[in-house]
This record gives sequence, structure tokens and C-alpha cells, in this order.
Amino acid sequence: MKEINDITSIEMIEEMIQQHELVFLYVSRPECSVCHALLPKIRELLEPYPMVHLAHINANQVEEVASRFLIFTVPTMIMLVEQKEYIRADRFVRFDRLKEQVQQIYYMYTQNGE
Repeated sequence: MKEINDITSIEMIEEMIQQHELVFLYVSRPECSVCHALLPKIRELLEPYPMVHLAHINANQVEEVASRFLIFTVPTMIMLVEQKEYIRADRFVRFDRLKEQVQQIYYMYTQNGE
């Protein structure tokens, strides 16, 4: 399974984004049943992509995440490439579409980087 970095501050988010070229943010709340059900699927989805760093942010604990990334609902998933947002999915996720988007971005990024 894909490793999850549990993020506990906005500074940790910023540091991760600056240190890694491909970052996938998963923002949730403990009381969100959809969030709990979706996280293992996200881990499985990202498993084939070793360069993607997965960060889990509890929006109750890191309240600033909502204003920093304009998040209005949970779960929210954001994929950043070199600090720029390329994918955003929230609440009711079309998983097949998300998988396709991640695959395309990863392929384009790794092919251009070589």
C-alpha cells in the first residue's frame, strides 16, 4: 500500500509541496464516512506511482487548509505538479476519471522529465 504522510500543520503541507514534484493531498474530517471509505481506494490508486507523495490532512486539525486551497467540502483530493494544481476532485468522486487523470499526468511528467 502507498505510504501516507499524516500532515498536522499548514507548514508541513507547504514543505511537502516544495520538497516533492508530485504531491497528492487528501483532505478529510474524522466524522466523514465517505472520507474513511475513499482513503484506502486512493492509496491503492496511487500505488503504481512511486514519485507521487500522498498527504492526508485532517481539516479539523489543520483548519488553514480550507482557505489555502479553497476547500468547501470533504473529501477533497488535489494533485499538484511542481507546486501547481492539476487535479481537483471532491465529495462524489468519479473514480475511473480520477484514475485516468492521474495516469495521464504521471505519464506526461515522467516522459518529459527523462
